[in-house]
Amino acid sequence: MSLKSSIYKMLRVWNDIDAVKKGKVGKRVGRRVAGKATGKAFKKLFK
Repeated sequence: MSLKSSIYKMLRVWNDIDAVKKGKVGKRVGRRVAGKATGKAFKKLFK
């Protein structure tokens, strides 16, 4: 695992914890799901 990917994983966990503290978990989960769906759609489109 590269340093860059390790940093990104650490920041993602950190932001998840911050969202829990601020009570914005639903927004964060929704955005993550939307992002994954968009990524899959683009992958199929530009295959």
